[in-house]
Amino acid sequence: MGSLGAILKHPDDFYPLLKLKMAAKNAEKHIPALPHWGFCYSMLHKVSRSFSLVIQQLGTELRDAICIFYLVLRALDTVEDDTSIPTDVKVPILIAFHKHVYDREWHFPCGTKEYKVPMDQFHHVSTAFLELGKSYQDVIEDIAKRMGAGMAKFICKEVETVDDYDEYCHYVAGLVGLGHSKLFDASGFEDLAPDNLSNSMGLFLQKTNIIRDYLEDINEIPKSRMFWPRQIWSKYVNKLEDLKYEEDSVKAVQCLNDMVTNALIHMDDCLKYMSALRDPAIFRFCAIPQIMAIGTLALCYNNIEVFRGVVKMRRGLTAKVVDRTRTMADVYRAFFDFSCMMKSKVDRNDPNAEKTLNRLEAVQKTCKESGLLNKRKSYVNGSKPYYNSTMVVLLMIVMAIILAYFSKRTN
Repeated sequence: MGSLGAILKHPDDFYPLLKLKMAAKNAEKHIPALPHWGFCYSMLHKVSRSFSLVIQQLGTELRDAICIFYLVLRALDTVEDDTSIPTDVKVPILIAFHKHVYDREWHFPCGTKEYKVPMDQFHHVSTAFLELGKSYQDVIEDIAKRMGAGMAKFICKEVETVDDYDEYCHYVAGLVGLGHSKLFDASGFEDLAPDNLSNSMGLFLQKTNIIRDYLEDINEIPKSRMFWPRQIWSKYVNKLEDLKYEEDSVKAVQCLNDMVTNALIHMDDCLKYMSALRDPAIFRFCAIPQIMAIGTLALCYNNIEVFRGVVKMRRGLTAKVVDRTRTMADVYRAFFDFSCMMKSKVDRNDPNAEKTLNRLEAVQKTCKESGLLNKRKSYVNGSKPYYNSTMVVLLMIVMAIILAYFSKRTN
């Protein structure tokens, strides 16, 4: 849960944090009994706790398909990310990966920490995949084939232009958006969304991650991972790694703002995609990550800390997003709030200030025209909380007792 200091500063985070903690405990208790499915859901929880919580609300059939879809693509990503694998070994594995999902004997040791385990024991993922309906299998195989080929292409190719950047993000994330749309369609709960909107859903998330993870990627051992396009960063520095040095701080922030402004172009497509969804569970599954993305971009914008450490939303705000996101009114409210937050940070002397403001004002206009803004509380400018610090401490003690009680009962 969030730190005591953060909760004292934002006491209205307490209840959403408590609900999130209890939801995580509940998800752990409902891991399937069959060994291969138990392994898959346990791994999902370890490699992405937030994602594992969001998919729990989906119906069993679709939830299982998306769980395996995620783990297959996560395995592909692990191969791509492992900079210790020689190129002549890595490329053939990426290209043929879609075939390995049918092979219960296949595995490939690579990756580190929790990401290594699914690669060592991939037979569990393959076994679960083979139990899915054929329509789901076809989608997963197709997306894995296209993604593997795209990743292989960019192992041997630098991200030079903005077009390259969009193409790379399409392969590693836009295809995830297309896959989700096809899985939703196969389930019968949604109509198939247009490819361009599905692609933008993935690009908005991926570009946010690439921006946020600059320092981790540039410091990767034994070899840096460089996804920021040269066409953007070369306007500010001679080498991409120069952005992390203090003497280039002004140029680094300008480059960062340029990258964020590029990501903002996908917001309108994302809002169109989400507004067309009918199923409440699928809507929440799609909307929560998008709100997290624009919230993260708002924190990263004009923030030198991106080049010094980790910038992310506080856990309490994340809990609020998970708790509150139910309808498009919540999405419009969040996009409006975070775009206002970003707008307040724009420096008029920034080289991209006008372009940034135009994109932020365009999404604010869309949110206002929805007529739904006044139906939801603000995410970032909430009313003054009525809790005092003593009450929060007492509530935390009560929560600890409740959690200890439930833990004892489940053991």
